[in-house]
Amino acid sequence: MEKLLYSIGEVADILEENTSTVRFWTNSFEKFIKPRRNLKGNRQYTADDIETLRCIRVLLRDDGLTIEGAARRLAEVRKDVSKRVKAIESLKSIRAQLVEVRKSL
Repeated sequence: MEKLLYSIGEVADILEENTSTVRFWTNSFEKFIKPRRNLKGNRQYTADDIETLRCIRVLLRDDGLTIEGAARRLAEVRKDVSKRVKAIESLKSIRAQLVEVRKSL
């Protein structure tokens, strides 16, 4: 069973990075990663946050982009994904309407 929230240490282990690196990436990409804070003020990451951090790691380490370049690339990818999500939602709505029309016939 997948956990809902992960500590920064767990995230660092998953990514095979230092906690300071995860913290730096979190601070540098605040637009994309918004970990929750527990009562003690410790960061708690979701599975989506971890996936975003994996993308950041690839962009920075493998593709050799700068922080600014990686942020631009993430923004482009997110725009594409949001367009696809909107299209899928529209198609689902149309399908539901067609099913209702079919039932009424």
